Order: sequence, then structure tokens, then C-alpha cells
Amino acid sequence: MLNTEYKSSLILVMTTILAAFGWIFSKEAIQGLPPFGFIGLRFILASLCLLPLCYKSLVKARLKDITSAAMVGCLLAGAIMNWIYAISISDTLGEGAFIVSLSMLIVPLVGWLLFKERPQRAFWLSLPVAMIGLAFLSLSGSWQQSSSQFFFIGCATMLALHFNVNRKYAQKLPVLLLTTIQLFTVGCLVSLFSLITEDFPAVIEPSIWVWFALSVVLATSLRYVMQTLGQKGAAAGTAALIMILEPVWTVILSILWYGEQLSTGKLIGCGFILLALVLYRTQGRLFKGFTLRHR
Repeated sequence: MLNTEYKSSLILVMTTILAAFGWIFSKEAIQGLPPFGFIGLRFILASLCLLPLCYKSLVKARLKDITSAAMVGCLLAGAIMNWIYAISISDTLGEGAFIVSLSMLIVPLVGWLLFKERPQRAFWLSLPVAMIGLAFLSLSGSWQQSSSQFFFIGCATMLALHFNVNRKYAQKLPVLLLTTIQLFTVGCLVSLFSLITEDFPAVIEPSIWVWFALSVVLATSLRYVMQTLGQKGAAAGTAALIMILEPVWTVILSILWYGEQLSTGKLIGCGFILLALVLYRTQGRLFKGFTLRHR
């Protein structure tokens, strides 16, 4: 019989696969839906799917805490808007996934600036490795061809800001309720932006709604529930390492689905970014006998 931690780890692996499929689902859905309109509807419906699971907690929660959670959701909305726009103009989803994964390396910098939390030594080892990887991604082609990279970087930065602020509020509300409020906030804000800036097509093919449904049910609602369950039973370090798999799966799916071809330089760049994340998540224990500790 499988032990609890093994089950949780398996759930987290499945979570990363769902997250990777979310990139494909989104790319397909916005072929027939306006990008921001798609995200707005997706997140509103996803939050409504999660609502029955946290309704009792919502009734008991204080209005002040709910408002605070919604304000944090505004940061997440900024990250998601950068992400979906980058996807809409990008032909290299795998590359984008690796850039967005850098958010975990930006988190310590933002925490240092906002809360005076000094980064661990492993961060300073990982950062230059990540920068080398980003340079390979950016310089492997012309800047004009890689304009989506700026929006992926913007997404990573906003996610890092959201992570730091959200961590402070996670102590006041149950995780599932906090997630539901933030998903609903993202949906409302992005929907409003869509109404102002976008027009829905008169006719939308049924296949587009299939991709939309997959995005809502599998890549958003089920993914967040599975991630919550997985993180609950797995050790923090194990969970962090497993979540690194998302950009790897995204590259594989992008190659299989779209026939995406990454140049040697871009592959090297992705490799450096993956190495940086592993170094940071393992606190430098990638090297034998070499362990980095807090200052």
C-alpha cells in the first residue's frame, strides 16, 4: 500500500502535467476567443466550481479578510494578463514556460525588497545560472521575434510579487477559500478589461468551447485542488522539486502538439534555467558534499 507522502508526490506530478496541458488548452482556446475574454470567463467559472468546496469557510470568514484576499488577487490578475497576452503572440510555449518558472527565483528578491527577508546563499548561486539561461533564450534569435519574452518576464515578476504578499494572507484564510476568492477576482478584473478592449466573434466553433471547458475543469479547478492536496501531504522540499516539472512537460507537449523546434541555443538556455531552479530548490545539494545553508 502506498504511503501518504508517495501518494502526495504522485498527485503533484499529475498536477504539473495538468498545468502543462493548460498551456496547450489556452493556446487552442484563444484561436477562437479573445485572450482576455477567455481568461475572464475561465477564472470566474473555475472559482464557481471550487465554491461548493469552501462555502462554509466563506460564510464564516470576516469581510476584512475576504477583501484582503481579493486585493491580493489583483496582483495575480496582472500576472495572468501578461501570461495570456504572451501566449497569444508566442510560437514557443516551452520557452515561455521556462521563463515563467523563473518567478520562484524572483521571489527572494521581492521578499528582500518588501519584507527585508535576506535571501539564502543558494539563491545567489542560482541567480547567475538563471541569467545565463535567460541570455541564451533571448540572444538565440532577434529581439523582434522574441517580444513575447518581455511579457513572460512580466508575468514571472508579478507572480513573484503575488507569492510574497499571498504568503502573508495565507495564515488568515483556508487555502482553498483563498484560492477561490483570488480566482474570482482575476476573472472579474480581466473580464472587465476584456469588455473595454475586446470584441467577441459573432460565431465561435464548438471545438473552441471544448478547449475552454478543458481549461476550466482540468487546468484550473482540478489542478488547484490537486495541488492543494499534494502540498498537504508532501514535504515542502519534495513538493518544490516536483513543481519544477511543469516547464519540462510543457516543452514536451509543445513539441508533440505543435511540432515546436527549439534551437540549440534555446535548449541550452532552458537547461541552464532548469539547473538554476534545481540548485535553488535543493539548497545547493546538487553537488556532492556541498550544502548551502542560511547566512
